Amino acid sequence: MIAGIGVDVVDLQRFTRAIERTPRLRERLFTDSERSLPVHSLAARFAAKEALIKALGDSEGVRWHDMEIVPDEERNPGFVLHNVVEGVVRDRGITSIHVSMTHDAGIAMAFVVTEIDGGAGRG
Repeated sequence: MIAGIGVDVVDLQRFTRAIERTPRLRERLFTDSERSLPVHSLAARFAAKEALIKALGDSEGVRWHDMEIVPDEERNPGFVLHNVVEGVVRDRGITSIHVSMTHDAGIAMAFVVTEIDGGAGRG
């Protein structure tokens, strides 16, 4: 059953300018394994992290490094969660997180759906 849905869109040009103007953003927003990716991939990952926060309903205690996007064996994106976010997901009974990311025509976009087994969802 769906527990939450989140979507986020990032303007690639604006995101690129922010990364160039403030190089420490890479360190603040992304894990070691994410930082070396091209800027359009970083923008999509940023959108995915924002979309997950929206799907969870709030960002209290959440840190950017608590949410890491890694490809599975078929190269599909998925979350590896740490610390506070891992606890929030566990405490809410979320059993699956689905993420889709894209970048084209000057934007990066991500869509996240969280699921629980049985019970009432958040919408």
